[in-house]
Amino acid sequence: MPYEETPVGSVQALYRYPVKSTAGQALRASTVTDRGLQHDRRWAVYTDDGGIASGKRTRRFRPVPGLMQWSSRIEDSETAPLLLSPEGRQYRVDDPGASRALSAAFGRELTLRPETAVRHHDETPLHLVTTSSLAALEGLAGAVDERRFRANIVIDTGSRPAFCEDGWVGAELVLGGEVILRLGEGMPRCVMIDQAQAGVPAERKALKLLGAHHSAEFGLQAHAVQTGKLRVGDVVTLRRNRTA
Repeated sequence: MPYEETPVGSVQALYRYPVKSTAGQALRASTVTDRGLQHDRRWAVYTDDGGIASGKRTRRFRPVPGLMQWSSRIEDSETAPLLLSPEGRQYRVDDPGASRALSAAFGRELTLRPETAVRHHDETPLHLVTTSSLAALEGLAGAVDERRFRANIVIDTGSRPAFCEDGWVGAELVLGGEVILRLGEGMPRCVMIDQAQAGVPAERKALKLLGAHHSAEFGLQAHAVQTGKLRVGDVVTLRRNRTA
């Protein structure tokens, strides 16, 4: 089937979050699997009622304020990530001492668990933002740290217009020589984008501005339809069916 392909930029940054709702790990390269970046959100902190610790409350998630001040990282060859406290103490997540340290720090029972049938990600396994939209938000709010939005992929879209990705919904992105993503709807945003995380201070303005100017959405949801290796600097091409 013939396609129309348009270069739209390049991969500027990659992030994964080995323990959900902790500060992320910047990468130069990552394998993209059918459930997102390798090791992304494979572990999470659980509350005593079985909820997944987060910055918000939903059917699955429970607010644990301050959890994003902790961070996590993992090497691709390892099986379990390290959890790092704000003071720099390190714990392997599969060591019971990690759950005890979290429980002591937050004054409530918290347990680290790997993902099972209940997915740890929010709407989709992957999500992306563009530098054009980050620049638009900076025009409204001043300097904006891209880490605030906890995206997996930041795409440098150069001088393309603000929120250019709004026109990509339903299309595919080809990234580098291997990875193809199917793009979904805009990513709905919540109070987490205003909360402090390791290296990023609290800012009580991003969500309000997005609510007023962009339906409280920022970036796009995405699923991998072709897996492979993704690297910072990879060319990003928008691909559509010519008959669409």
